[in-house]
Amino acid sequence: MAEDADGYGPRPGQSAIDRLLEDCRTLSPAGIERVAGGWDRHSNGVLREAETQAVRALENEGRRQEWEDLRSRLLGLTEQDEPLVAWRFEHGPVGHKAEEALIAAALALTAGDTLDRRHRDALLRPMAEALPWLL
Repeated sequence: MAEDADGYGPRPGQSAIDRLLEDCRTLSPAGIERVAGGWDRHSNGVLREAETQAVRALENEGRRQEWEDLRSRLLGLTEQDEPLVAWRFEHGPVGHKAEEALIAAALALTAGDTLDRRHRDALLRPMAEALPWLL
């Protein structure tokens, strides 16, 4: 991961998953709305196909539990127990769409190079509406 044009980028040693989680903690309600809009625009058959491919790849590598643990962690940020303020504010259809986009992006990052670019981009595109570094 390289720095963005404005100098924003990962900290040394920071994984893409950690950067995604950190960025999700700082998303405003407007950012969540952008992600939800991205979900509306980009959620299609290719995205669903990509989800299936990514989960299958993780299963083949024996990493399904790693994915399930991360998915639970993400849901903890957005809806379980004490969700982050912005996610709590955007609870409902907008929040749920943004949550789906977050889960799809995390799945793409977890699957990594086991996915071809078309499927990886399909999973990342909705979340990239607010976090362009993903693409």
